Amino acid sequence: MSDESLHERELGGQLLASVSRSFYLTLKALPKELREPISLAYLLARTADTIADTAAVPADLRLQCLRDFESLVQGHETENGGLAKRIREEFVVRQEDEAERRLMERFEEGLAWLGTIQGAGRVAIRQVLHSIIEGQMLDIQRFPSDGVLRGLKTAEELREYTWLVAGCVGEFWTEMCAVEKPGALDPQVRVAQMRLWGADLGRALQLINILRDIGEDMRDGRCYLPGVLSAEGAVDEVALQREWKHWLCVCRESLGAGLSYVQHVADGKLRYATALPLLLGAKTVTKMAAAPWTEVHRGIKISRLDVAMILAEAAVACRSPESLARLYGKLI
Repeated sequence: MSDESLHERELGGQLLASVSRSFYLTLKALPKELREPISLAYLLARTADTIADTAAVPADLRLQCLRDFESLVQGHETENGGLAKRIREEFVVRQEDEAERRLMERFEEGLAWLGTIQGAGRVAIRQVLHSIIEGQMLDIQRFPSDGVLRGLKTAEELREYTWLVAGCVGEFWTEMCAVEKPGALDPQVRVAQMRLWGADLGRALQLINILRDIGEDMRDGRCYLPGVLSAEGAVDEVALQREWKHWLCVCRESLGAGLSYVQHVADGKLRYATALPLLLGAKTVTKMAAAPWTEVHRGIKISRLDVAMILAEAAVACRSPESLARLYGKLI
């Protein structure tokens, strides 16, 4: 068994499943040529995300650890042992979630896995991690977890954030398809156009996270919707609901671009894997749009039954772009 296969088996199985939640369904459905690089990129991104989100660790230390982690991802000379010691002493012990604790314990193995990836795959993973970690660091700097509610000021700040942590993933996904599985994308559509649609789909999925978690985020001192706080930090409830509805509409439009993306994936297995987050997102948007504001504040999630039904329907619908569009239309 090769080192690559060993790493994929050890880290890309149970550990990845435990930290990726519903996205693991997509990773499992990927063609084998794409499963390893995309799974590894996701694992490294979740490692960085856990570092960024461990609020019990001071912000300055989280930022430094993210910088060091990013240096290691990029292959720069960094004192790996020093970061490993800080991860063990400051982060592992503070994880309330067992899966994230194991992720922190094994972060060096994720970096070792990256060392087995060669060529364009490694370059693309490093590029997408650079953007994701930049977004996570920006988040810590904007929202320092000091009990004070802060918000984004402009729509451009929100667009920047959604690209850094998710839009770039759509571009990475497209690059991996073009490089690792030639012919997987519709040859009649330029790869540049697919990257744009992919970025829109990634942004839409991040917007869904923001909109469905609006109450929890605000209780944690973060408001990603721009222009809803006064200079003193008070919430303008009317503006909040208005902006929430506006960005829900933006999310729908971006999901429409995501549908175009999936319809122009030529490989059937890859189309199914790519369609799952789109269809689950469409169902979530519909549920959010129908929910009363008090329920929105509590948080919106689709049920396991909804997920199971979408998985089953998508297996049939993804056989053609037309049937996929019909299923998407029913869900949205």
